[in-house]
Parts: sequence; C-alpha cells; structure tokens
Amino acid sequence: MAMLEAIRWGKDKVYILEQRLLPEKIEYLKCINYEEVALAIENLSIRGAPAIGIASAMAVVLACKNINALSGRELYEKLKPVFQRLLNTRPTAVNIKWAIERIETLIIKNINLSVNKLKNLIKNEAIKIHEEDRKTNKKIGQYALPLFKDGCTVMTYCNAGALATGGYGTATAPMYLAKEKGIKFRVIACETRPVLQGARITSFELMQAGIDVTLITDNTAGAVLKKGMVDFVIVGTDRTVKNGDVANKIGTYSLAVLCKENKVPFYVAAPISSIDLTIQTGDNIPIEQRNPDEVTTIKNIKIAPEGVKVINMAFDVTPAKYVTAIITEKGAFLPKDIKYIKNPDKIDKLRLKL
Repeated sequence: MAMLEAIRWGKDKVYILEQRLLPEKIEYLKCINYEEVALAIENLSIRGAPAIGIASAMAVVLACKNINALSGRELYEKLKPVFQRLLNTRPTAVNIKWAIERIETLIIKNINLSVNKLKNLIKNEAIKIHEEDRKTNKKIGQYALPLFKDGCTVMTYCNAGALATGGYGTATAPMYLAKEKGIKFRVIACETRPVLQGARITSFELMQAGIDVTLITDNTAGAVLKKGMVDFVIVGTDRTVKNGDVANKIGTYSLAVLCKENKVPFYVAAPISSIDLTIQTGDNIPIEQRNPDEVTTIKNIKIAPEGVKVINMAFDVTPAKYVTAIITEKGAFLPKDIKYIKNPDKIDKLRLKL
C-alpha cells in the first residue's frame, strides 16, 4: 500500500512534506540546515510526536555539515546550542527529547573518534531512528489489529497517521493492516480544531489508502457516541507519563470523558519512545501554548473579532482512569502498568489480550 512520507533524507538534505498545504497541495520543503527544520517543526509543516523526533535527529545531521571541529569533544560542544534550539520547538512532545538524548549518548560513547567518523555515526543513527519508527508503528498495528472486526466503526482524533510518524502511523497502523487483510470497517475522523488535522490530514490520508472514512465536527462526537455508532476510539499521544496519564491534541480529554460516559472503549497508541517515566503524573507535563491566530483565522480568513482574547493550548492531558488500554510495540497494557514497560520480567505477565 503506497503511503505519502512525512519526511525523508536525501543527498545531504531533509525533505519535509508541507502539511499546512494539505489536502489541496502535495509539496515538499527542502531543508539544507537545522534552522529550517526547526522552523518547520514550530510552524507545523511537520507534526506528530514521532515525525518531529525523526526530524530533530536529521536536523542534527544537517548541523554537523556546517560545523568545523578538530575533535569529537569540540563537535559535541558546538552541537549543544543546536540540541537546545530543537528541544525548544515543541515542548510537549517527548520524542524530540528522546531523539536528541539518543544522539547525545552516541556522541559521548564515541567522543574519541575522528570528527568525520563521528559525523557519519550521527547520520547513520538518524536514519536508523527513522527506520525503527516505521517498524515500531507496524508492531503497534499488529497488537491493535484484534480490535478490528468486519463491520466495526472506529473513531479517531487529530492525526496519528503515517504523516505524523515514519510510516504507518500509530493510531492508524491497525487501520492500514486491517485494510490489507480485507477487514471491512469504517473510520469516523474528528476535524480537530483549531488547525483541523483530522479534516485536512487524517481524512485525506485514509482516503488515499482506500479506507472508508467519515468526517465529523469535534462537537458531533458526543452525539455519535451516544447513538452507539462507534465500537471503540483509538488516538495517538505526544507523551505518556509514569501513572498512565496521556498528553495528546487538545480535545482528546473531552473525547475520553465522553467515551467513559457512553461505555465506549478508549485506546491510546503509544510508541515506547513517547513514554516518559521521569514524569510522575500528567499535571507535570509542559503544555505548549500556540499563536492565537490559529483560533481566530482559518487559512488566513478572519473568523473572530479583531483583538478578542484567546486561549490556544495545543494539548490536554487525559487522566489514566479514562484510558481502556495503552497499545505499544511491546503489546497492550493497562495505564497503571505502563511504568513497567522497560522491565522484561513484568511485560509478559502484564500484556493484555485485546
């Protein structure tokens, strides 16, 4: 099944699908330095926690091209401002931090290599991060696939698809696999205000793949759930913390509460790279505040009075009690058990059968 790529590496450049133009136009940005990648992350040309983690790793490779250093230690020192610039782009999504720390660890372990060898190692690591993400997504899809039965209807929110990751997506991975297996199902996609990732990207992506998708406004979700039109909901996540609380696109919390009220299972697809065990509860997750223009305009057309006050939180936190299960590349788990995800002795016993 052919899928558009959110990001790719080619000939010392990073190519980023300009997602702000979707669905009207398919166009790739050609980034030749790390600042161009940082801006693409900030302005949502590329979005989705796994995809911006990959983009950050590739941005470091671009930075290396323009750094002259006599030693690995000097290269590391000159990269530190690059790391910080990338970490500041989107503070809620933990994947940037995960990717940067992975590259930092690689540099420190190989600090005595020649500069050229170290730069090559960094490049190979960035490419590896991309390849691993695609495999991770497919494994998430395999663990979530038992949820999909002939005739079922699944609801999703925002875009946790191939265009938010290295390929396949997280919440959409089982959809692609179900399609490949010939399972007949329907997807209801919420539009996802204010930037309309569900309307512009998820519906576009699923239609491109030949998946039956229906678009609704965000405030239709409750009525649809109440009417029993949805078998389960599956969403992605930008950060899941130790107690199982989940940060995702603003509006996810409301949807989870509606699911609880209407007895509809609410699943979260979460690559292990987005699980942050250093944070105890969702109350401590930094929540990104974005430009008010995202709320007061749509495609540069004003929809609100000039000067109106705006709250534009990019994410909210869904408490663990509203989450039926968290599905990772290691299996599905109860939120309370996610803290054991790195403990191989516990994982096999705690894995759920969906």
